[in-house]
Amino acid sequence: MTADTSVPSTALLAGADRDGSNYTARHLLVLEGLEAVRKRPGMYIGSTDSRGLMHCLWEIIDNSVDEALGGYCDHIDVVLHDDGSVEVRDNGRGIPVDVEPKTGLSGVEVVMTKLHAGGKFGGGSYAASGGLHGVGASVVNALSARLDVEVDRVGNTHAISFRRGVPGSFSDVGPDATFETGGLRKTKRVPRTRTGTRVRYWADRQIFLKDAKLSLENLHQRARQTAFLVPGLTIVVRDEVGLGEGGSKGEESFRFDGGISEFCEYLATDKPVCDVLRFSGQGSFKETVPVLDDHGQMTPTEVTRELGVDVALRWGTGYDVNLKSFVNIIATPKGGTHMAGFEQAVAKTMNEVLRTKKLLRVAEDDIVKDDALEGLTAVVTVRLAEPQFEGQTKEVLGTSAARRIVTNVVSKELKDFLTSTKRDAAAQARVVMEKAVAAARTRIAARQHKDAQRRKTALESSSLPAKLADCRSDDVERSELFIVEGDSALGTAKLARNSEFQALLPIRGKILNVQKSSVTDMLKNAECGAIIQVIGAGSGRTFDIDAARYGKIIMMTDADVDGSHIRTLLLTLFHRYMRPMVEAGRVFAAVPPLHRIELIQPKKGQDKYVYTYSDRELREKLQEFQSKGVRHKDSIQRYKGLGEMDADQLAETTMDPRHRTLRRINVSDLESAEQVFDLLMGNDVAPRKEFISNSAATLDRSRIDA
Repeated sequence: MTADTSVPSTALLAGADRDGSNYTARHLLVLEGLEAVRKRPGMYIGSTDSRGLMHCLWEIIDNSVDEALGGYCDHIDVVLHDDGSVEVRDNGRGIPVDVEPKTGLSGVEVVMTKLHAGGKFGGGSYAASGGLHGVGASVVNALSARLDVEVDRVGNTHAISFRRGVPGSFSDVGPDATFETGGLRKTKRVPRTRTGTRVRYWADRQIFLKDAKLSLENLHQRARQTAFLVPGLTIVVRDEVGLGEGGSKGEESFRFDGGISEFCEYLATDKPVCDVLRFSGQGSFKETVPVLDDHGQMTPTEVTRELGVDVALRWGTGYDVNLKSFVNIIATPKGGTHMAGFEQAVAKTMNEVLRTKKLLRVAEDDIVKDDALEGLTAVVTVRLAEPQFEGQTKEVLGTSAARRIVTNVVSKELKDFLTSTKRDAAAQARVVMEKAVAAARTRIAARQHKDAQRRKTALESSSLPAKLADCRSDDVERSELFIVEGDSALGTAKLARNSEFQALLPIRGKILNVQKSSVTDMLKNAECGAIIQVIGAGSGRTFDIDAARYGKIIMMTDADVDGSHIRTLLLTLFHRYMRPMVEAGRVFAAVPPLHRIELIQPKKGQDKYVYTYSDRELREKLQEFQSKGVRHKDSIQRYKGLGEMDADQLAETTMDPRHRTLRRINVSDLESAEQVFDLLMGNDVAPRKEFISNSAATLDRSRIDA
């Protein structure tokens, strides 16, 4: 039995009976209506930081998008007002304004104040929608200091406002205006042909964290994505706050008539090996759901559901997999049954055709899912009434029948493509299948390489690169591997390190740019191979972070342009082939100093040597010394590389855990990171040339170490 025991525990401290006789029903708290949302907002919107703030906006936008899915709306405006409020307008049918008989409230009040109420529960309002729980608008209302609703219907504009969920009206704009309770009211007449809904709300800062803020980039990304998924829908985002780059304001409009085929082309960054394929179909399934009968009772009823499948996909020359899945245009970033069905269909069908066409040798194993998906960009969408999600954030689809139906549709359509007799389609299909077979053979080769390079025992340690200066400790949590630029820095670092837990691996110059190279070329490269061999956890999809020999990987390069380039190349290697290390926060960049100032007659407790890490910090430190009358030698040492530092200086500033500064490499947004790596390190020269040309004017020339 679980219960809120805060009251009884206090009573016990006060000397109450220890047999629990004082724990009665009066100690139980019953939250009614929207109180539950305000008490536990995380249950409904995930968190109260910026993500939760954005989720509230998605809930309101999705209600308008549901109208577009039904064919009743073709224009949505999202306005970020400079007073902190957000407004969403659509030209849909408008929220019903007539009285709902069971509650005696207007339709607007029911939608905005009652949990689990809305037009997505019945069967006649929406054939497919993103809403499931009926808590979206009411949750946003509960978590808003003020929310205004205006509905154009039947020749009138109907308006109502809410203060933290309580219906009424405000005397002026803003959440601090005078408030009076009340109901829905007519404000003006409009043409009977004009319909739509306008919702404007001020998020409650009593609920959300102070630093929670909306992301214009995420809003544009979501609007663009929705416009792709609903062809013919125009979404306009107007920023009146100045959330754009450099505080700029502006307006962007999104409309794409090509649907998910155009979306797939937009997502794909590599060169195609086949045209965009479009698979579509549908299936039916039965499920038992509780239905409200005429007597107000919930009766289990078996209903037949229709599930539509629409998939756009294409294989490219790259190695990364980019899969996007949606249920009624709601993104499911963590997949679910529909994605499981898609992946199963691709792997199973590919194996079946490969065996038929004898592209796989008899002695070879079947290809696995990752082989079939390599280089694939796909948009998988399903539409059905009342989908079952796992949680209000709707990140995972749970409807079990979706797996079977998606598998059937994709298997049939993909097999037709792979076995096509048309010249162009047959040529493309063969390239796709050969790519999957090559991926399987590369995976097997990489696994064999990994197995051969596992961490050896002390007797077998000679298999590790001779240039590795290993540490004595076997404690992975404590051990550190420094990847050092050049042999000159290695000599100093050997003297500066703590050999108990700090290992050193020198690399010679700039390693291979793996963004442009195949897995085979990467494994053949001496420097890349040595790094992967020393870390001992494999590479790519077979990377096993639990097998890594070191708890921290620290890149220690010179503080100049070449050092930055080498660090970028190393990051590209980790990002592409050892990404779990980056995601786990185990990859760092050392921060060596640029200057050393020697003080003359330092005061007690003051260090004789002061290190600075940038020209700006040096100027500020010298000004500080001048103002405080601290004398220093005029000859300020400027380090051009790690090799110029004495061992004690390197240890004190860069390697000793007690004094050093490390910069953790954090890939918080993998999609943005991949785009940057592809721009700076990829095969396509034109975008990189354009980037360099456009950025030349903004370059800070003082940062060039020449």
